[in-house]
Amino acid sequence: MSELEILESIFPDFIATDQSNEYNLKLEVPVQLGEPLRTVRVLPEGKDDHALTLSLTSLPPLLLDIILTAAYPDEEPPSVSIRSSWLSPPLLFRLHGLLREMWRPGDGVLYDWVEFIRGGEFLASLDLSLPSGVLEIRHRTPQDIASLFTTFDDSARTALFSQASYSCAVCLTSVKGAKCLQLACEHVFCRACLYDYWSFAITEGSVEKLGCPDPECVKIGRESKEEEIARVVSEQEVQRWRWLKEKIMFEKDPSLVHCPMVFCQHPVPKPKESQTDTGGDRLRICPACSFSFCGFCKRTWHGAVQDCPVSQAESVVLEYLAYEEGSEKRHVMELRFGKTILRKLVAKYQEEQLNKKWLAESTMACPGCSLSIEKSLGCNHMTCSRCRMHFCYRCGVKLAASEPYAHFSDTSSGCYQKLFDFVSEEAEWQPF
Repeated sequence: MSELEILESIFPDFIATDQSNEYNLKLEVPVQLGEPLRTVRVLPEGKDDHALTLSLTSLPPLLLDIILTAAYPDEEPPSVSIRSSWLSPPLLFRLHGLLREMWRPGDGVLYDWVEFIRGGEFLASLDLSLPSGVLEIRHRTPQDIASLFTTFDDSARTALFSQASYSCAVCLTSVKGAKCLQLACEHVFCRACLYDYWSFAITEGSVEKLGCPDPECVKIGRESKEEEIARVVSEQEVQRWRWLKEKIMFEKDPSLVHCPMVFCQHPVPKPKESQTDTGGDRLRICPACSFSFCGFCKRTWHGAVQDCPVSQAESVVLEYLAYEEGSEKRHVMELRFGKTILRKLVAKYQEEQLNKKWLAESTMACPGCSLSIEKSLGCNHMTCSRCRMHFCYRCGVKLAASEPYAHFSDTSSGCYQKLFDFVSEEAEWQPF
């Protein structure tokens, strides 16, 4: 077997021969960076500042145009010209000299050339690698070269990943990388299993399960990135996932209000710098449609000085209830505002007061997010379903997540030995 046939069998992706002339061939050899040459610093020529630091596994290939002369390999090396998108002409000239020096009379040198370039050994010979293991490359336009390096490295990683086979931890089968997805945590699953897992979670509204299915990642609650989810599920499911994320954000932050515009309904956060004294904390500006409104009455912004219509309505109701039914002043208010409207406002006000009374008597507010929680049975150690805050249901104090029951063992606490509230009820026996 000739040297060229051996080279084609070992590196079929690197070599291309000229059909018209079997002695002319082209080699496209990528540079694979092993440890520690994984950090690449791209600098402008003649300067040591504004360096761009990259973490790469490979560099764009070098193109070798080779002519096998009649005197090769006994009397002279092959004729070669080198092209590169990132090596400067002086460095290419030095590399050309290094390749010619590797030839020995009577020995083939093509395999040694490929390995010399593919393994990155020539980088140290060209003084591009520092003793610290960092690779330094200078160019006229560092930004362009850095973009070239990053793009090629991403494509090389993808190609390498697609060719390999991986064991899916869900279906326990070996699947080709082209049908798999590697998450940011580096766990690999087949796309079919990820689709079933994530699609079901989105349909059921369990956004917290939209993460890596690996038990370790599930334990710490690691969520997947949007670009990973978009590569597996449909666009409609991605939109529903975004909507669910916004809904959960709205529930966790009681200061968020929905934009009152029917076509928008986007969550609007509270201003970062609220002006409580002037009423400016009620101002909300929707980031989606730029509608300015009052966060209290949900109407167009009426200014910080003017009283809110909702607070005005409440004062009218209180004044109306202060008068006895049938009194002259109450009759005047009915004529002024309308009897039907006043009755509706009174009914709404009384209902709100009853709700507030029930919440105060029958529930405990979470100290983390103010969510009202009612306990039907069980111990007094509570975990908020919204913000996951641990607290005592009896006194409302926050509890340490690592040791929540220490509060009930503290003799100085008012809840000492009151983890459970027992109500002694002795049933009376009566004979028939």
